[in-house]
Amino acid sequence: MAVVSWKEVLLLSALVVGCYWNTLWCGFVFDDVSAILDNKDLRPATPLRNLFQNDFWGTPMAAERSHKSYRPLTVLTFRLNYLLSELSAPSYHLLNVVLHAVVCVLFLRVGRTFLDRTSSLVAALLFAVHPIHTEAVAGVVGRAELLSSIFLLAAFLAYTRSTGRDNSIVWTPIGVTVVLVSAATLCKEQGITVVGICCVHEVFVAQGFTLPMLGDTFLQVLRDKACFPYTVLQTLLKLMVLVISTLLLVIVRVQVIQSQLPVFTRFDNPAAVSPAPTKQLTFNYLLPVNAWLLLNPSELCCDWTMGTIPLVESFLDARNLATLAFYGLLGLLAYHSLRYSHSSAKTVIMALSLIVLPFVPASNLFFPVGFVVAERVLYVPSMGFCVLVAHGFRVVSRKGQLKKMSWMVIGVLLATHAVKTFNRNWDWESEYTLFTSALKVNKNNAKLWNNVGHALENQNNYERALRYFLQATRVQP
Repeated sequence: MAVVSWKEVLLLSALVVGCYWNTLWCGFVFDDVSAILDNKDLRPATPLRNLFQNDFWGTPMAAERSHKSYRPLTVLTFRLNYLLSELSAPSYHLLNVVLHAVVCVLFLRVGRTFLDRTSSLVAALLFAVHPIHTEAVAGVVGRAELLSSIFLLAAFLAYTRSTGRDNSIVWTPIGVTVVLVSAATLCKEQGITVVGICCVHEVFVAQGFTLPMLGDTFLQVLRDKACFPYTVLQTLLKLMVLVISTLLLVIVRVQVIQSQLPVFTRFDNPAAVSPAPTKQLTFNYLLPVNAWLLLNPSELCCDWTMGTIPLVESFLDARNLATLAFYGLLGLLAYHSLRYSHSSAKTVIMALSLIVLPFVPASNLFFPVGFVVAERVLYVPSMGFCVLVAHGFRVVSRKGQLKKMSWMVIGVLLATHAVKTFNRNWDWESEYTLFTSALKVNKNNAKLWNNVGHALENQNNYERALRYFLQATRVQP
């Protein structure tokens, strides 16, 4: 397993700083206001235990209006920022940039477990500059994604050391994995999904199984129960420990939120309160929408609620073709990765696990969430996307006549993404710049018109503010 050199660490760190240094001039905008400026849990006078009794926004978990987002470790870092600089925004943004650089280095280290040295570096470089990350890095509340990702990647790396040279189980790394998974979950809820990624790695990469092999093994066990392969027993034992630990974390989590789901309005997520089949068609259509943002992050928006994405109300809606195409491509990739055991299949299955599993909690497919689309939740799934791009680059670059062309394409992609990221950061400078930039992408969201009006109102520009308020009422009477 190749290690990460100090030159690669410096390269990634320099790239992150080059893309995000201008965030130091950004203030507290959008959700930062509630999580930082209005959150009493950051103040030294507030007892430290309150961090473990309140949600991410400082509201008691027992309160009906609580968001039920339990992220005490993330709030603890906000509190440390406050101790150092109170409400000076640059220190909060600086820590976010540092954390993003740490994630990039850890991601490179993880990539080395199933990619070659060059491809893993390409994936890490693309991840470092991808514009979809601006919300997670430039927005202070995006620190939840950054911290959770650090512990998530560290947990995966710890788990990869759980098999000894003689294929025996090494329990210390598994214990460390459970601790790191718990820490990731206390930073943001999606951190728990790393358990699924570890399970996929154990079965299809470490043990080299395919679906046909698993089927044959199962039939063999049914025919002769005494002939149970020792390696399969070891694998089952390790996975059982992970699954049981996960169930305990879920039980604790349910107890913390007191078995209550947060309450969202129909404006936060219109499809969640729509009848069938509108609800199902819309939620499934949001999957290709998110995939398109990863593939073409040219039009980014801080708020996708209300009327940003019209509901898919009929099977005859042309947008359903995008949903079918998405599932078709996903099915082909899954078939390729689960049917065969060569290195390419292992790379693809790890990429898919990084894309799909961390995104499931935010997908709306199993339970509604408080948003339609949120770019920050694509932070971890984008790792899998970058792995797929890097893997495709490796395949193409092996063909002599396309080698120079593939390197040129990657160079152009990294350069354009870096420029887009740098320019996008300026949108997060103030609430006025953020919401006006969002209106360039989406004029059907009354909330954006209303928020620009409030930003102008705070600047005492009442005449212009009134025009935006009136436009908000026209868009959403």
